[in-house]
Amino acid sequence: MKLLLPDSVPLSPDLPEGVRAVGYDAGAPVPDEHRDAEALVVWGSSEDDLAAVAGRMPRLRWVQTLAAGPDAVLAAGFPEGVVLTSGAGLHNRTVTEHALALVLALVRRLPAAGRAQAAHRWAGELGGLQPLHPEGAVTTLIDARVLVWGFGSIGQTLAPVLRALGARVRGVARSAGERAGFPVAAEADLERELAGTDVLVMILPAAAGTRHALDARRLGALPAHALVVNVGRGSTVDEAALTAALAEGRLAGAALDVTGAEPLPPDSPLWDAPGLLLTPHAAGGRPVGADELIAANAAALLAGRRLRNVVER
Repeated sequence: MKLLLPDSVPLSPDLPEGVRAVGYDAGAPVPDEHRDAEALVVWGSSEDDLAAVAGRMPRLRWVQTLAAGPDAVLAAGFPEGVVLTSGAGLHNRTVTEHALALVLALVRRLPAAGRAQAAHRWAGELGGLQPLHPEGAVTTLIDARVLVWGFGSIGQTLAPVLRALGARVRGVARSAGERAGFPVAAEADLERELAGTDVLVMILPAAAGTRHALDARRLGALPAHALVVNVGRGSTVDEAALTAALAEGRLAGAALDVTGAEPLPPDSPLWDAPGLLLTPHAAGGRPVGADELIAANAAALLAGRRLRNVVER
């Protein structure tokens, strides 16, 4: 079995006997001489490059994306008989690090400190003696009510870290219950949950049902002192509504690692939205454990077993 590995990340999986790994340029469509491959690992390929070969690899049986969200391989149009598997779990720790950094940056007012530093001004209002819980502001995670919307493997990795810092963490998912020791509310009860939220962390995938999931109505359900962090997909936030809420003081601050258009156009209103911190889709980008996942799924494919992280279509 020929397995194509992208050159966009160092990979050396311990493959089972009978599997031959061949590298390819992830910045271009799979070349003609390798379209006889039975397995394809994807990382960093554009949707156009994937679509260009999706129906032109007649022996293809399996596509493994290293991305947590499979939206690019789903959109490419691979035939129904091709098994698609995602990189769920490969980004848990790196995205957790970044989400925590963004939450703490907002809570501890680091953007304001950075602006003061740039102006050579000692911002005494940000330091010195101050209350733990000032009225109308969130300045600590101690007893902060944090809602993680999208309580999959990344959310379940982030939640205990937030709790260790004193936050009261709840999740939101399609159905209510308990996951990884945390209470989880159903999306049907989202607006009630938002009303009691100090920090909202979004880790939603891109899908038809999640487009602009955080819209003007749901932004309006948040308290004015609330903070919003998005490390999921940019399409899940109504950026015009978010910009308006920040400009009108109906939201205290936000941090986005993802935007609807990437790179963000220079004329986007987001650049100048008050209280907004932007990072350039930096939370993931470094799959951890990819070799083991590729090897395990290659072995499962050869043995006729179910693969890990199968994407249902």
